[in-house]
Amino acid sequence: MRKIKHGKLAAGCADACCLKLEGLTVQLQGDSILEDVSFHLHCGEIAALIGPNGAGKSSLFRSILGQMPHKGTITFSPAGGPSIRLSGGGEEIRGKGKRPLVGYVPQSPSFDRGDPVSVLDFFTAATSRCPVWLPIPRECRERAERCLERVHGGDLLDKAMGALSGGQLQRVLLALALEPVPHILILDEPLSGVDIEGEHQLLEMLDELRSRYDLSILLSTHDFATLDQFADKVILLNRRVLKAGAPGEVLSSPEFYKTFHLRMGKGGGT
Repeated sequence: MRKIKHGKLAAGCADACCLKLEGLTVQLQGDSILEDVSFHLHCGEIAALIGPNGAGKSSLFRSILGQMPHKGTITFSPAGGPSIRLSGGGEEIRGKGKRPLVGYVPQSPSFDRGDPVSVLDFFTAATSRCPVWLPIPRECRERAERCLERVHGGDLLDKAMGALSGGQLQRVLLALALEPVPHILILDEPLSGVDIEGEHQLLEMLDELRSRYDLSILLSTHDFATLDQFADKVILLNRRVLKAGAPGEVLSSPEFYKTFHLRMGKGGGT
């Protein structure tokens, strides 16, 4: 288990920066999507969100991003600053601070292999107002290069988006989510469609980024075998939090077995 920079979970949050969800409840057209979801995500911590399809993982992400009305509270406590409480609808800030910056990496979009759009074109369209049919200014290219270097992807700048491997595409999306560097980074199934080598490189990259920028990282995944290698905490979600704790604790729990009918963790196997 890696050391978390800002205090320990058992000590509370008085000396730590964190994202705190308390009693988060989401209903859509009368159906309950999330029920009384509560957990903390600390700076420098990687938390993995797992659960079956339809468990509410995407709705949880959208609530944090301020895109989905909800009940309950979401509070961000920056290191050395006042806590910032988001309203139940995710649109109003209560407190003296500003909304925390949240970087979001969606599930990998698909690009046609014959599509001529380059990484530079994609990055410029997403980060500037420069029309894509005009020559790209030098400052836009330099900015894209700097951002890609954060994820060791400078050599991808002139490659076609459709020619990227799954791991390379994740690097490009990650570089975009880090511009500007956020307080919280959310990744939706970042390991999906990535080969074993690319998966290893991506996990090492996330570990490097959280250390370099003291990021809070929350990601969803169905790759349970890698959880113990990179996650500080695992949150098992199925509309409500069924179990949260260290990877081995969650993977060996009755709640995990009841949800996935898999025996993993201590004394278990797949």
